[in-house]
Amino acid sequence: MKIVVIGATGTIGRRVVEKLQSQHEVVSVGSSSGDYQVDITSVESIKKMYEDISNIDAVISATGGAAFTALPELSVEENQIAINSKLLGQINLVLIGQHYLNNNGSFTLTSGIMMDDPIRLGSSAAMANGGITGFVTSAAIELNNGLRINNVSPNVVEEALDKYGEFFKGFTAVPVDKVADAYVKSVEGAQTGQTYRIYN
Repeated sequence: MKIVVIGATGTIGRRVVEKLQSQHEVVSVGSSSGDYQVDITSVESIKKMYEDISNIDAVISATGGAAFTALPELSVEENQIAINSKLLGQINLVLIGQHYLNNNGSFTLTSGIMMDDPIRLGSSAAMANGGITGFVTSAAIELNNGLRINNVSPNVVEEALDKYGEFFKGFTAVPVDKVADAYVKSVEGAQTGQTYRIYN
């Protein structure tokens, strides 16, 4: 399969690429690095990616930004970061990509544990995570041409504790290898409409 991994240079994305590249053709996509660059907040950038990269069998999105701000101080503009990036950015990868992917292809999006297990400063990210999950469940029954869609919802990963550990006090981090396996399951398996919660 030809698989496009967006967010390929991140902690999760790198491991996903490593697991897939031995058996598949993987195109690593980042915002400023990788084989190709895309801005998922831009519809034009997403369209151009699909036009430039032909014959795609699967798209994995392991990306999406959000502001971590206490709710009383969270501005409309800060909340819009998660809406434009993690929520609409990933959804637009599907809305646009459904017209480009090969028959029987798949999309795999990313949400996160905060939609089920809230943390301080995480309301905006949780909103986007929940939106992605609801979209995946519903989109799965309407996609044409045998296309599938799933969602990976990871806990904080062990390899990112130095960056995010302060936000997740008391959470039991999971190894990135276990999280990456869920993306492989989504791409190489047959399920659709699933949210793979990797919480422990």
